Amino acid sequence: SRRKKCKGKQKKGEFGEEGREASGDAGKESVLGAEMLKLQLEDVQSSPCRGPGDVCAGKEPLPSLPAGCRRISSSESEYSDAEGGIQSKVRSYQANVRQGALACFLSTIKSIEKRVLYGYWSAFVPDAPGIGSPQSVSLMTIALKDPSPKTRACALQVLSAFLEGSKQFLSVAEDANDHKRAFTPFSVTIASSIRELHRCLLLALVAESSSQTLTQIVKCLANLVSNAPYSRLKPGLLTRVWNQIKPYISHKDVNVRVSSLTLLGAIVSVQAPLPEVQLLLQQPSSSGLNSSGSATPGRFSCCEQWRKALPWAGEGPGDTAAGCAPAEPCWLLRLCVSIIVLPREDSCSDSDANFPSLASVYEPCPLRLEALQVLALLVKGYFPMAQNYFLELGEVACRCMEEMDPSIQLHGAKLLEELGTGVLQQHKPDSPTAPEQRVPVSVVVTFWTMMLNGPLPGTLQSSPHATLQTSACDALSSILPEAFSLLQGDQQILCVTLLLGLNHSENPLVKAAAARALGVYILFPCLRQDVMFVADTANAILNSLHDKSPNVRAKAAWSLGNLTDTLIINMETMGQSFQEELSDLLLLKLLRSATEASKDRDKVKSNAVRALGNVLHFLQPCHVGNPRFREAMEESLQALIATVGSEATMKVRWNACYALGNVFKNPALPLGEAPWATQAFSALSSVVKSCKNFKVRIKSAMALSIPSTRECYGSTEQFCQIWSALVVALQRSEDTEDFLEFKYSSSLRTQICRALLHLLQLARSTDLPLIGGTLREHGEAIKPYVLQYLRSSGEESEAGMHTDCGERERGLQGAIDHLSGIERELQGKARVRVSLYLEDVLTNHASATELTEA
Repeated sequence: SRRKKCKGKQKKGEFGEEGREASGDAGKESVLGAEMLKLQLEDVQSSPCRGPGDVCAGKEPLPSLPAGCRRISSSESEYSDAEGGIQSKVRSYQANVRQGALACFLSTIKSIEKRVLYGYWSAFVPDAPGIGSPQSVSLMTIALKDPSPKTRACALQVLSAFLEGSKQFLSVAEDANDHKRAFTPFSVTIASSIRELHRCLLLALVAESSSQTLTQIVKCLANLVSNAPYSRLKPGLLTRVWNQIKPYISHKDVNVRVSSLTLLGAIVSVQAPLPEVQLLLQQPSSSGLNSSGSATPGRFSCCEQWRKALPWAGEGPGDTAAGCAPAEPCWLLRLCVSIIVLPREDSCSDSDANFPSLASVYEPCPLRLEALQVLALLVKGYFPMAQNYFLELGEVACRCMEEMDPSIQLHGAKLLEELGTGVLQQHKPDSPTAPEQRVPVSVVVTFWTMMLNGPLPGTLQSSPHATLQTSACDALSSILPEAFSLLQGDQQILCVTLLLGLNHSENPLVKAAAARALGVYILFPCLRQDVMFVADTANAILNSLHDKSPNVRAKAAWSLGNLTDTLIINMETMGQSFQEELSDLLLLKLLRSATEASKDRDKVKSNAVRALGNVLHFLQPCHVGNPRFREAMEESLQALIATVGSEATMKVRWNACYALGNVFKNPALPLGEAPWATQAFSALSSVVKSCKNFKVRIKSAMALSIPSTRECYGSTEQFCQIWSALVVALQRSEDTEDFLEFKYSSSLRTQICRALLHLLQLARSTDLPLIGGTLREHGEAIKPYVLQYLRSSGEESEAGMHTDCGERERGLQGAIDHLSGIERELQGKARVRVSLYLEDVLTNHASATELTEA
């Protein structure tokens, strides 16, 4: 009785909780022992030695642990009242010390570089013990053994910080193949550590009784899942996590439920799509739901309840397209939709009182938000599985955008964007999805009609919530072009009007999103041929291009690039009619604005130079001869040439080379006579020889091969300088300091050889002496590269063009015929017959081909 009275006086709060846990360990161990033993037996790397699961089997703690870290049962000692109180305080003080040490450790982790931190990985993260050796002490030892829930939670926080941002470090892990070597590779060691982390965290998940610590365990698991390279590991890890976390979706504590959804979101987003996760998503809905007494499976019992709540049930593309809709929806999809749209079934824990949505008939707001995020991740990573409920998911997004809570509206808009993007990816020309398995265009039209007749227009005009407007803009830009053309005329006008209006928003986020969306719409076939829409869009983009926000200018520059791409497409498809309808004044504004933007920061510059190349390609003889255009043209050309030879990022220089190639395609420009042409050829010749980035070299070689006549290359001296630069570039095509560039060397040689043959086919008699001299000095050095070019049939060029072996041989033969004719006219005056050199190359190639076929 005295002992009971003493216990009654014990402090409440942390000490009381620790005391109750300490005195109840024996009972808890007997209840959980069987379940944890099952976990250990199921483990892929089960070990006969002692592991963290011993806490459930009632074994002694690790001998290396201090006495204060042991979970002590009241039956293990007989203290007097005073002694018991002192021991309780001592244990409490020791726990505070450990928590302080872990807090200090957490601050240290957050303040040092990751590359330094991961040098200590093995000291704090568990590794699978060898046969007969004891388990090493690690952060997981504290998480499993410490008697204080707060201390366990602190250890898990430290471990989470350790795992955060570890993707690059863990990417070396690999155990997909059995390694039979005399030593253990580092990749296998890291893979073993990842497996042990999974095992220990799942053991901790089953053993934990404190809701706060349980939340930390699940968050730690989510961090681990987000960073582990599962495609390089043996399958099975995610299956265990998936099955063990299912019951906690219905835990009495809402924080545990939210973190469990976060973990499921990490599973469906990591390296998606993973075959193991695809199999998990196809499991029956009831699988794994009855393995814990904490679950309340009532929410999952009615398979069609959530579908009955939505008016579009049964009309998904799975019924109309492939006819492969499963008998019941994917478990995770149904769970998320149920949490989002169905009323709550019963009262939850006191922690729900922390959220203002308690009075609502729906689940707590954080839970619904997490369910929306998981649903968006599921649609993004596994769209073929979600597309069977395409219209139902669209209705979910609609309902969310109709609610009063801006955060729910925001995530509803993000779900809508993912649905639209999934359809866009399916309908791309290079999509691996067969046409009969795609969401039908008619269903996509129904989907967007529902959106435009629903809350989307109102959401776009919700000016108090800029982030919501931004997401709605992004969602509207994800519409399928084929579906847009089939919408009613008033709905098409509504979309365009809303975007043009939002482009004048004072909020930079909204303005940037609107500018980007207009850049998407300008490529729609049904809109790009409308001169009025092109003019309105151009003026709106030019307005954004002068905005003070760098992000707005970057998006506007990207849209300007798309707009000028449209000018080229219309010029090639519609011809003179479109060129005459487009205002000269607007064209001049485009040229001047793009020139000004090419002097901006790199994110703006990369698309500004692309736009410059397109506009200069689009100009007609009437523009070239117009004095108003002459100064703007000169300034824009100088900006392009300067960018090619600048120290800007490689993407900017690549786009500048591409732009100069576009300029060379315009026959109205005086390419062979203008002073700027000499500067352009010189800049490209320098880049093709010495640029560190091989993709920039490839694009410069491509630009040098674009002029279609000999006159475009100017004087003999200039022509031969280009020829010599290409020969030097071919010899240096394998010289690089960056090993990652080496994979582009073959494409570079292909493009240079194509450019050299192009020049030979255009050469004049005055060019032959210098060409012959170059071949006399370097002919033997470049011959293997030319032979390799002739042999490598079917290779795709940088421009996406395939050239077969026969076409390359015909190109070489055409150069031989052209040069032979010139040499005959010279009547033997040429000191080196270039045609004989080429004939020798062709003969060697033919002999090698015969030997290969034989």
